[in-house]
Amino acid sequence: MKILVTGGAGFIASHVVDLYLARGHEVVIIDDLSTGRLSNVNPSAKLIRMDIRSPQLAEVFTREHPDVVNHHAAQMDVRRSVADPFFDADVNILGSLNLIENASKHSVQHFVYISSGGAAYGEPQYLPCDENHPINPICPYGVSKHTVEHYLYLFHINYGLNYTVLRYPNVFGPRQDPHGEAGVVAIFTGRMLRGEPVRIHGDGEQVRDFVHVSDCAAANLLAVEVPHDSGIYNLGSGRGTSVNQVFDMIREATGYDQAPIHEPAKLGETRTIYLDARKAQAEFGWRPQVTMMEGIRGVVQYFHEKELTK
Repeated sequence: MKILVTGGAGFIASHVVDLYLARGHEVVIIDDLSTGRLSNVNPSAKLIRMDIRSPQLAEVFTREHPDVVNHHAAQMDVRRSVADPFFDADVNILGSLNLIENASKHSVQHFVYISSGGAAYGEPQYLPCDENHPINPICPYGVSKHTVEHYLYLFHINYGLNYTVLRYPNVFGPRQDPHGEAGVVAIFTGRMLRGEPVRIHGDGEQVRDFVHVSDCAAANLLAVEVPHDSGIYNLGSGRGTSVNQVFDMIREATGYDQAPIHEPAKLGETRTIYLDARKAQAEFGWRPQVTMMEGIRGVVQYFHEKELTK
């Protein structure tokens, strides 16, 4: 298959690209490199530097004729979405709609869309959250990511576009940006290995569902290779880990000897969230394989080999 991957120079999508190529698929990447890195791009993939909102996107579909679209590109910073909800909606809703319309017009067989399990549900009414949990996001990012799910359903019902929504948990692993606003494992690891202070927003008892990037990449492969119904699928471990616990695990892996500095909590941040992924397991056989501590040790090793040498 020829697969068009948006955001393929980014942290998670670059791992997805690697796995697609390893399975023998042809990959075309669209990325404007605003947050992605050229060093993440697999040389066996074709890179087109373009914003997903561009009118020239139609020319890419006409020229490349992809069988599948895998849509990772997004404005993903919760704090930026709160500060500038217009930009967040422009990229995440209008950019996605540009892709969906082109996919439908050019007879794409399947559309894989990356949504947010951490931001879309809001404060959970029950845990772990399954796909039937009410959607009540408390940040613009959660609103924009969820809105696109409705467009996909609409295009499926009206125009026959098959789709899979993967609602991600907190993803961690190699290539995550240690200098960004998201990615607590990467940020903590980078600071600890450099001997810098580690800052925790709030009391650190906020709970998240952490899944290794290799497991999320595997879900993206199963989503295009295993037949299943169009719809929404959670990815997650089914259990929560607090930020304080993450700090302690990384401190153990790095030998860090400083106490964290606590700062005010972030506006729009969900307190506790973890996801029920039994539907993905039942319909296309996905389940996480990498433990939290195993994954953290891998991140520390990656930092020693790649990030600290820059």
